[in-house]
Amino acid sequence: MTKDYYKILGVPKTASDDEIKKAYRKLALKYHPDKNKSPQAEERFKEVAEAYEVLSDKKKRDVYDQYGEEGLKGGVGGAGGPGGQSGQFQYNFHGDPRATFAQFFGTNDPFSVFFGNDGGANIFYQEMYNGGGGGGGGGGGYMMDGDPFGFDGRGPMGGGGGGFPGGAFRSQSFNVQGSPQRKHKVQDPPIEHDLYVTLDDVNSGCQKKMKISKMVLGQDGSATKEEKIVSINVKPGWKSGTKITFPREGDQIPGKVPADIVFIIRDKPHPHFRREGSDIKYTAKISLRQALCGTVVNVPTLGGEMLSISTIGEVVKPNTVKRLQHRGLPFPKEPNRKGDLLVSFDIRFPDTVDTNTREILSDLLPMDAS
Repeated sequence: MTKDYYKILGVPKTASDDEIKKAYRKLALKYHPDKNKSPQAEERFKEVAEAYEVLSDKKKRDVYDQYGEEGLKGGVGGAGGPGGQSGQFQYNFHGDPRATFAQFFGTNDPFSVFFGNDGGANIFYQEMYNGGGGGGGGGGGYMMDGDPFGFDGRGPMGGGGGGFPGGAFRSQSFNVQGSPQRKHKVQDPPIEHDLYVTLDDVNSGCQKKMKISKMVLGQDGSATKEEKIVSINVKPGWKSGTKITFPREGDQIPGKVPADIVFIIRDKPHPHFRREGSDIKYTAKISLRQALCGTVVNVPTLGGEMLSISTIGEVVKPNTVKRLQHRGLPFPKEPNRKGDLLVSFDIRFPDTVDTNTREILSDLLPMDAS
């Protein structure tokens, strides 16, 4: 399918160079995969870079306007290239959207891009705050979804008066002069916390409220302790080890960028099940007699119902496993599909065998171990 570069950037075909730059600046910051963790962000980031590379170059744009994407790639055939000369022009996107981003902003770090290349306020923030003239809202904060920086339209760190929202933004992490020679501040390593969830939470999804405590610097340089509650939407099927990052929610320290706060999903022990990927495993305890002669085992499920498994007519061995399909956990990327419930067996042998029983077993059971 032919790509509509104008639609990707959200500009009309009559867009000026400045409008194209403005659109790319906004979308590249929004979809940069270092900050936007949504599944489609990386692909959108690449599409935006490719669209900008074509539309910001007059020659490429002219060819695209006349012949479309095929003309750019030299696939026009008899129509020829510009000027009627077939094969004189060919362009393929290099496939590295980060290189386009770095060339445009002078850095590949989306957090440090707060000012334009001319030293003025970045158009992304001018748009976000209606030209920088309105007052900043209170109680900002970082979020997992939506805006890649988590400002939620309220400013990076909360309240403040006109211009950019809040003195905290001006005084903490960024050089407000916008000098090309400004030094990037060093960020502390991420602060990680384990977030334990039950298998029932993972099965259906849930929301967890977590408290974050941090030191916040005032405009006068004084430090105060601040606590906030953040919400984490645990998606069905999330695996142990999944990380949820709240950027720059650590302590504010002069000369440093606040650390990211990272919550890591961990499984709480379950009374019945043990997790194996998207499968769950249940161990049924049976006697030696039941293993040899057969039995009916009742197996619980995460949904609360009981299922029956019959082993009558077969011998249950220590490595026997019964598989109940689609009774496990959702697949993280396909929550409509589920793993299986695996039933293994713990065969309980008697501690002692009396003489009469031993003689009977000796007559009944074969001697050959094979």
